[in-house]
Formats: sequence, C-alpha cells, structure tokens
Amino acid sequence: MSALPPMRAASWPYFDPDYESLSSRINPPRVVIDNDSHADATLVKVNSANKHGILLEVVQELTDLDLSISKAYIASDGGWFMDVFHVTDQQGNKIWEADVLENIHKALVTRKSKVSAELSRCAAGKFMGAGSIAEHTVIELTGTERPGLLSEIFAVLTEMNCRVHASEFWTHNRRVACMVYITDEDTSGPIHNVKKLVAIKEKLHLVMQGDNDETRVARTNVAEGATHTERRLHQLMLADKDYEDSEQLERSKPVAAKDKPTITVQTSRERGYSVINVRCIDRPKLLFDTVCTLTDMQYVVFHATATLEPASGPWAVQEFHIRQMDGQVLSPDAEEQVKKCLEAAIERRSSKGLRLELCTSDRVGLLSDVTRIFRENGLSVISADVSTHGDKAMDVFYVADESGNPVDKKTVETITRNYPILGVKETSSSTSKSSKSPSTEQVSSPLSNFLKSSERFFQGITSGWKTSTVA
Repeated sequence: MSALPPMRAASWPYFDPDYESLSSRINPPRVVIDNDSHADATLVKVNSANKHGILLEVVQELTDLDLSISKAYIASDGGWFMDVFHVTDQQGNKIWEADVLENIHKALVTRKSKVSAELSRCAAGKFMGAGSIAEHTVIELTGTERPGLLSEIFAVLTEMNCRVHASEFWTHNRRVACMVYITDEDTSGPIHNVKKLVAIKEKLHLVMQGDNDETRVARTNVAEGATHTERRLHQLMLADKDYEDSEQLERSKPVAAKDKPTITVQTSRERGYSVINVRCIDRPKLLFDTVCTLTDMQYVVFHATATLEPASGPWAVQEFHIRQMDGQVLSPDAEEQVKKCLEAAIERRSSKGLRLELCTSDRVGLLSDVTRIFRENGLSVISADVSTHGDKAMDVFYVADESGNPVDKKTVETITRNYPILGVKETSSSTSKSSKSPSTEQVSSPLSNFLKSSERFFQGITSGWKTSTVA
C-alpha cells in the first residue's frame, strides 16, 4: 500500500465571522427539549442552517454541559441541519431541573464556541470559565512519553514561580500532548514578562525533548486566542501523528484485542458517500471524540447515527456518511488513514490503570510535589485532569508502573498508607458508566469523605501531607 498522505492538522478553511453572525441572526437555531417521548432519556432536537462543523458545535456544547449522549440521529443534506440527541446526566437519569434545561437551550441557541475558526475552543476544565485565555498563559506541549515527564514539567513551572490552575495530559502510542494554564505568582495574572516567558518555553522544551533522537521532535508553544482544551489535545496528537504504529514506539502494554475498536470504511461512488462504522466500548465523550476527529480531518458528515448495544455489553455503535470538503468520497489511502485516526481518537481518552484523586487547598508547587510522589514510587502518569475550584485543587491522575503495566497491590497499599490525601481507585482498561461495578474497585476512594469532613480536619490532613512530601 502506498504511503499515507501527510496530515495538515492546522489548515482549516477561513470563515468570515461577520457572515456567520449574520447567518445565525437570520436563521437562528430552533431547539426543542422533549421529556415526554422517551422513558429513559431527555430528547434534544436541533434544527439549524447548515455549515461545516455545526455537528461538532452541538456535540461539544452538550458534552461541556456534562451530559451523556446515549443515542444520536443526524441529517444535514442540503442547507439544513437536523439532529436528535438522547441525553441523560452522568448517572443515567433524565434531565428534569428547570435551570439545567434552560442552560441546554441557551447553550445550543447561542453556541459560544465557533468551531469553524482555526483555534476556536472554550476554556480548560469545567471550573475555568470563559475568560480563561485572558486570565492565564496557556502552554501547549507535545513529545515522547517517558516516566516522570509530568513531574519534570510541573517542577519547571514551580521553579519559575508559576501557579498551575488547570492542565490536561494525554498519552497514546508513547506520544504525549499536554496543555497547562498558568499565572505568574508575582502578578497573579498572565505572564507578560517576555524574558520570563522565553525562559519557561526553553526549559519546558528541554524537558519535552529529553534524550529523544527520534524524527518527531518535541514542541512547546504558547496558545493564542480562545481555546477548547480537549479539542486542542486531539489536534495536537493528530498533528503529531500518534495514530502511526511503530515497533520502536510500543512500550506500554497493548490494548486487549477484545477491547480494541472495530472500524470499517466502505465507499459507494454511486451513492456519493463513504460510510464509516465504529464499534467500541462505550464511555463518556465518545461521540465528541469521533466527531472532533472527522471535523479536523476536513470531512463533512451528512448523515450519522450513534446507538448502544446493551444486549452484548457496554458497546457503542456509530455510523457516519461522509465526504471530503470538495464533495468527493474517500480514496483507498484516505480510508486507511481515517480508520487509524479514529482508533487513536477513541484510545487517547480511555481511562486505564490506577485512578488517584486529589482534593486539597491549592498552592504553588502542589502539583510538583504530588507528581514527585508518583515518580518516587515508580509510577508513570498515563493521563491527568487538573482543575481548580476557588482555592481548592481537584485533580485526577491515571497511573501505571514504569513499564505501563497495572500497579501492584503492594504499591497501592503504600500510597494509601503514606499519602492518605490521595484517593485511590482501581479502574479497568476501559471505563464506561455501564461497566462500573464493585468488583473493579480494589481500594475504595476516600475523596467523598474528604469533601464531607470539617474544614479544620481537612486542613490538618493537608498540613501533615505537605510536611511528609516537601523536601
């Protein structure tokens, strides 16, 4: 088979924002929320003038509202877009609260994020707020995965007197993508000191590069413009070609064959569509991840369905009828490429390994201390979701041992005993709301106990933990 064509992950077509705004005013979206037609889900129906990326806009809004999409039916032939989504909360319940229903309607009608702009994304983490890009400096990092990398990143930021307000860290095929939202501790705002910012970038680039002599070099950039963290992470890893399999890159334990996504592509030139079928274990944000990838690869989705297979376990099935932006169907090389890219998009977010939860008072150097604990205990971070809520740090880490294997029981017991502020929960290789059961939980998480504790008791635990971890 001939070589795959090079990815152009940063070449999105230009759309005049004034035209989009005018079009939205002339043809405002019609949103209907129906709680009567279905017993198990709230139906969200969206009718709107069609444009490239509108499906991702809608799915992104629903996902950002922390809703779970169990089914979706999409049709966007011609100039009109019609969608029906079956949504629930994260516990699988219908949405009844009036304020939540109002927020869904408002978000879909106004759609704060304009997907067609090149780097149009909203703020990091659900606690960050829409003004995040103006209040923080956002660093984007890509490079080769290795044990202790996240610890080194946070150590550099602590050394440079930066406070980390939010961060997401993904790994796949031994590649890493990370976004970090920081402020200057001296000014409590974005880093405007050019010399300091250059020094931070240089030090982080050295950390990301490490001893890497591979052809894919590390990259360190400062984000410009508004940013939606999860979409940007997909874009960074897509541009870094994490979908390419290589024997030299296989360090972590491969996904079990029974858990791997099954993706097929069939092209019908008579019908004028390439049809993509995806079957994989269901999990939160799955539809966002697949739609995001198709959109950023410059494919147009004309029809799509997303459903579950409850009879055979927690499996999700998605079907997309797509064309290229120029109206053409996919070539054989493009078919192979889209299969690899969708598989990578599905696997990037799959939670596996030991889940560690942290809820404590935020401070400069906190994350450097926490990730040093992992490093000293021979743990490698697979993914991380760091956020702040007021003066509290609320972080989740998924870790494995340095070889990418599950953490042994002795290490779990050591962490539980020596670092009680870290809630510990064992997860399966792929997490979904349908597959949660007591048998997958080896050590129960004490996070809820921390949240229910008195402030005095909470501060006492925190102070003791700081003493035990700060050198």
